[in-house]
Amino acid sequence: MSRVPSLSSPFLLGFDEIERALDRVAKATSDGYPPYNIERLPRTESEPDRLRITLAVAGFTREQLEITVEENQLVIRGRQNEDKTRHFLHRGIAARQFQRTFLLADGMEVLSADLSNGLLSVDLARPEPERIIRKIDIQARG
Repeated sequence: MSRVPSLSSPFLLGFDEIERALDRVAKATSDGYPPYNIERLPRTESEPDRLRITLAVAGFTREQLEITVEENQLVIRGRQNEDKTRHFLHRGIAARQFQRTFLLADGMEVLSADLSNGLLSVDLARPEPERIIRKIDIQARG
């Protein structure tokens, strides 16, 4: 089943990338692990709009987590190595890998990341875009 392009209006020029991004998000896995929150942080006069993504990563150390920005995508990975010397009578806590991806708008910046009490917080900023008005000269031909 093919998706009907939602940005196919003749008045929307150059939005092909947005359409591809929407397709990418739609195809992303719906795995709920690890659970996460996204919150808007209070705005101040000196700081741009800021967001915080918080993931519940109990059992992961700093060394087992990796955060990268790859082509406007924030990618957070967690990898735990299984300890072969341990023998469990019951195993209810899985040593599970994960990859969580967030698509970032142009201009979004990752400010910092913090791991505390099993919660990984990643702060992002969206700088205020410049308002540019440019006059286009009309050329006369003939």
